[in-house]
Amino acid sequence: MAETRESDVGSAPSPLPPTEAELAAWRALTRDEQLARYREALRRPECQRISDAAMAAVMARARRRVAARRNG
Repeated sequence: MAETRESDVGSAPSPLPPTEAELAAWRALTRDEQLARYREALRRPECQRISDAAMAAVMARARRRVAARRNG
């Protein structure tokens, strides 16, 4: 089953691949608007945590969580 999500062009950049509509909307923004959205996303509390985990470990954990959701 394909993953679905609501398209919200006004939201911060997403870790999910963009839909065609989201990509077109992103490309329609000026560079300054794109940077402002990235900065806003990175100011969120969940982005302010410090971690000793390597990116490979973070990705492995995320993949396990996704697999568990699909199988559970």
